[in-house]
Amino acid sequence: MAPKKLSQPTTPKAPGRRTFLTAMAATAAAPALRPLDVAAQTSARSDSAVHSSFDPWVEVHADNLRHNIEVISQRVKGRPIMAVIKNNAYGLGIANAGRILDPLDAVEGMAVVKLNEAVALRDAGIRKPVLLMGPFDEANLEEMVARDIMPMVYTPIGDALERVAAKLQKTIPIHVCLDTGMGRVGVPARDAAPLVRDLAGRAGVRIEGLQTTLSEDAELDPMQIERLQEVGSTLRAEGVDIGRLHAASSFGLFEHPDAFLDMVRVGMAIYGVYSEPPFRELGVLDLRPAVAMRAKVAYVKQLRRGETAGYGRAYEAENDVWIATLPIGHVDGLPRAAAQGGRLTIGGRRYPIIAAISASHTMVEIGAEGRVQIGDEVTVFDWEDGSRPEDLAAEFNGSVYDLTMHLGPLMARRMV
Repeated sequence: MAPKKLSQPTTPKAPGRRTFLTAMAATAAAPALRPLDVAAQTSARSDSAVHSSFDPWVEVHADNLRHNIEVISQRVKGRPIMAVIKNNAYGLGIANAGRILDPLDAVEGMAVVKLNEAVALRDAGIRKPVLLMGPFDEANLEEMVARDIMPMVYTPIGDALERVAAKLQKTIPIHVCLDTGMGRVGVPARDAAPLVRDLAGRAGVRIEGLQTTLSEDAELDPMQIERLQEVGSTLRAEGVDIGRLHAASSFGLFEHPDAFLDMVRVGMAIYGVYSEPPFRELGVLDLRPAVAMRAKVAYVKQLRRGETAGYGRAYEAENDVWIATLPIGHVDGLPRAAAQGGRLTIGGRRYPIIAAISASHTMVEIGAEGRVQIGDEVTVFDWEDGSRPEDLAAEFNGSVYDLTMHLGPLMARRMV
């Protein structure tokens, strides 16, 4: 008989990006590897830091990242790619991703949301344009311009831009964000033309693009694209230089070729992960995961029949069974929900997560025989079929965003 699980997991179809975002809103409130430095959002710590040989780590597959850029470029017929590497480059490490992407001809520039990430890219030697899509104030503006960081603007900030441009004797490139229906940030499309005209008329300002964010709603998205194009056409007809129009995200690569416009602004697809489960089956893009999460088995023991494991005795053995303890937990980015059906790979076999995932530990059920030893390598997810991020997410009805966007910034990052 199989060991008894007090809470039986289910493995329904994994939700996609929209389900993930809706859920977040509702609950708002390895020895042969070369280490890369880690530029995290809140830490300048690098892999010169001392790590235990058992500590979990992240692997960065540079060739897969390059491959994904190549196939995205083919998909958009050579249009420039603005690579979105926000949130610590979806787990890869902001400087790591920047250094791989910087030499690629298809990459026009890189976009982030936090100012410290933009600064980290410049400090890492990134030369291509860096677009800051998050908020800033005039006190930040001078340092941004001095570091050649482009602001995304959507308020009447022309006077401040002029003052900083004059002081530094530089022309400031900007992108203007339009709200075409998402409602999050951006000047409303109906009010955009006067703001863009004012900014374009400033001697110290150069508009590099007009952008919007699609809501990923089947009815609204086409209207959003049309609204952006209408504003762009009106201003271009007046002789206003507005740069490139861009709206398509990773979602748009699959659903909205009409949103490719003059440039695409892509995040998750760059890292080789399909943001929606159906996209993987379409055959539109051959995406290869560029990130893996691994650890080593820290402890192996046998539970006798009737013995329990986990907080609240979440697991009880009906028969003698072996379990392995892994030094990885939700603080490292393995979601607690992964215990509801998720499996990890050890020695080429998939083993179920049992009990509950705690801050720093996870347990897996090995079976009646002790096949696993202390020190064996554990794959949480990687680029192999069956253990991709999408595969693990599907097992516990989770989202790939839970697996990549929350990878602990202090874990070592290694290049393969």
